[in-house]
Amino acid sequence: MNKPADHVANAATAAANTVSAAERIDARAERVKQATSEAVDRTKDAVDRAADKVESTLHTATDKAAHGATRAAERAEEAKLRGKEAYGEAVDTANDWLDTAREYVREKPVQSIALALAAGWLAGRILRN
Repeated sequence: MNKPADHVANAATAAANTVSAAERIDARAERVKQATSEAVDRTKDAVDRAADKVESTLHTATDKAAHGATRAAERAEEAKLRGKEAYGEAVDTANDWLDTAREYVREKPVQSIALALAAGWLAGRILRN
């Protein structure tokens, strides 16, 4: 038999199998690389969408909070103005009463003293009990 020829044929077959195995490994490595790249891209897209949603939600919440703060400030300003107005009216009323009392005392001094004594005596009796 032809041993050197068989040996050469076996070597050629082994070389062909080796090349074919290397090609299969390279092909599988390329598929793994491509699948990994696709998974990374999908994950990146999902993270980007989630970040956009979080950003949008934060903007909405910030806008609502700013609107609420603005409304609260406006209401506080309105309450302050109403308070100043009520205070001014109370001061004016008190001054009017004081002016009326002064005029009464000037016009009727004896009656004013008698009225003050009576009011003092009545207050004393009420507070004593």
